[in-house]
Amino acid sequence: MLASKLPQVGTSIFTVMSQLAQQHGAINLSQGFPDFNSPTELLDLVSYYLHQGFNQYAPMAGVVKLREQLSLKTQLLYGITPNPETEITITSGATEALYAALAAILHPHDEVIVLEPAYDSYVPAILLNGGKPVYVPLQVPGFTIDWDLVKAAITPRTRAILLNSPHNPSGAVLKPSDLTALAEIIRDTNILIVSDEVYEHMVFDGQPHQSLLTCPELASRSFVISSFGKTYHATGWKVAYCVAPPALTIEFRKVHQYLTFSTITPVQYALADFLTNQEHYQNLPAFYQAKRDLFCQLLQGSRFTLQPSAGTYFQLVSYENITPENDQAFARRLTTEVGVAAIPVSVFYHQQTDYGLLRICFAKNEETLRAAAQKLCQL
Repeated sequence: MLASKLPQVGTSIFTVMSQLAQQHGAINLSQGFPDFNSPTELLDLVSYYLHQGFNQYAPMAGVVKLREQLSLKTQLLYGITPNPETEITITSGATEALYAALAAILHPHDEVIVLEPAYDSYVPAILLNGGKPVYVPLQVPGFTIDWDLVKAAITPRTRAILLNSPHNPSGAVLKPSDLTALAEIIRDTNILIVSDEVYEHMVFDGQPHQSLLTCPELASRSFVISSFGKTYHATGWKVAYCVAPPALTIEFRKVHQYLTFSTITPVQYALADFLTNQEHYQNLPAFYQAKRDLFCQLLQGSRFTLQPSAGTYFQLVSYENITPENDQAFARRLTTEVGVAAIPVSVFYHQQTDYGLLRICFAKNEETLRAAAQKLCQL
């Protein structure tokens, strides 16, 4: 009889809700993917490299030209110039990068501080690598970090802290004071940071993204993970990258080379060329803020209460004025009876903590958002 390594894990909520939406013909605002395409120029570049024969294994660490472009981009945005040879690794999605980082550093019984609500791949990656998640709740309703709670959770076994900003599911973002507090807490320790920054180009209202790369003290002990899929509306490509100092990158690549070895070749070449187009990622905050603002405006006449979203392409809504149901039951009924699929926020907590909130993805065309809002306003 096989003893499961993840006995508590079932089918992902994202798969469940997307399937439910498909079965009932609902508008799918649950899973985080756009319903519009990547830039035409980028698609043309992928096609070019496909037809020019760039279809064999890429270098294990990633196409050199792409890593060089990422080094330039990182310097432009965050004032740090990572070495393309020793500090940047291309991965098959951010999920792979997160797993590789944790696998590289965790030994049995090591502890990882996880801030809840947390994306669903974090804890399984910790458990599969022999680690122990130590949960620290974010402070509702703003989903801010109480650094005193983080400090209290640190023990001699603490190996890493897992951060996510902009934060999925809440849309909260780190502030400069958060980086200062984190640096103070870990200064005299051997604690490492795994920083999930896949929504780095979706920070709104004029705020800059507070990447850990902007703080040399934190960058020197961090795996910082970014996603091309989020930035270029191509989540299905599963291409991401990790920036880490040389000593961490060495261990990261030891795992990466036996996990996926390398990532899709023609897409890497296309991305390398398209990265010279700074306009796309620099305009992305305004692009998604317009969608956020439109969706919020469309819901003004509803009975939902909207929580502030400072980043990502997710909007949290409270339904306390509509029903006392738990969030998972309401999310299912919303899909099957109303025709709009959303994600219940309790699934991001290990104890299914329920604040009566749903996560809605607004990375959709205007007509999709209008159609969904019309249905939601009928409740």
